[in-house]
Amino acid sequence: MALRNMRVWRYLEEVARTGSVRQAAERLHLTPSALLRRIQDVESDLGAALFERTSSGVQLTAAGEIFIGWIKNQNADLRRVYSQIEALSGLRRGEIRIAASQAVARGVLLEEMNAFRAKHPLVKLTVNVCDHASAMRLLLAYEADLILVFRPPHAAELQPLMSIGQGMVAVMAKDHPLAAKEKVRMRDCLVYDLALPDASYSGRELIDQILARGSRQPNPVIESNSFDLLSDMVKGTEIITFQVDIGSSRWRQDPDLAVRPIDEADSAYGPLVLGQLKGRTLPLPAARFAEQMARRLDDMRSLPMDECVATAQRAQQRAPRPSEVEEELD
Repeated sequence: MALRNMRVWRYLEEVARTGSVRQAAERLHLTPSALLRRIQDVESDLGAALFERTSSGVQLTAAGEIFIGWIKNQNADLRRVYSQIEALSGLRRGEIRIAASQAVARGVLLEEMNAFRAKHPLVKLTVNVCDHASAMRLLLAYEADLILVFRPPHAAELQPLMSIGQGMVAVMAKDHPLAAKEKVRMRDCLVYDLALPDASYSGRELIDQILARGSRQPNPVIESNSFDLLSDMVKGTEIITFQVDIGSSRWRQDPDLAVRPIDEADSAYGPLVLGQLKGRTLPLPAARFAEQMARRLDDMRSLPMDECVATAQRAQQRAPRPSEVEEELD
């Protein structure tokens, strides 16, 4: 189909997303009858119905699922073509869409985004901070170019670009009884009340697996999808919360908190993965950012953990310089 039909593709995607012709028409600033005619025109061209009516609206037919999947593929390829054309013209424009865990979003990812933008200020960066399963869904739906998450779900469609091991840490008040230890065991933490991340997060899945191996039952007094809230909750109390090591650098700088690694005997570790959709050719800006991010993660893997954290802290304290970005877009 010609490029002029891209507007119709967007109409179809919006109807599929909302499950309602009326709601989609409102969002697209069309009348429902005009939108319905557009849908009928496409269905006539294809010789198949794309939507079927339900008691709550409309849903995709089998043919509709195939066609919407084709539209997403076409949009992804077109974004790549646009980025290549813009690179040839020297505009350096484009967009990079990333789905990332909370643990990395305000740390290493933010630093690399700032460094990239210092060199390529016309490139737009869109970041969706979410759990690992949601990140994978965004990747599969072509709504994210890259994911950077801890312990992503096993999926044949995921192509890892870089993976580094990450341990879990316990976070507690500075004067907590366990703060005197260099490392802590999970069984020691169970003596105290716990503030746990939401069950959707992979770090929580790992914590639950470790706790399930013991005989003592945990006592979670709060659960939240906000790690900042969890860290504030433990201050001035004997409550303990947990975080992936790479996400704890800001907490290590907080004078009211103590961060202690979980002992290796508890196997509280997993991979932090930078990945893309297997078989997909990324738009040029996303491909170059992936290269930069992979180099940073590889450098972090070669450092001892304490030095790795110190490096991250130093990077947060200084502004990025254009010279820190290794190469310009072709």
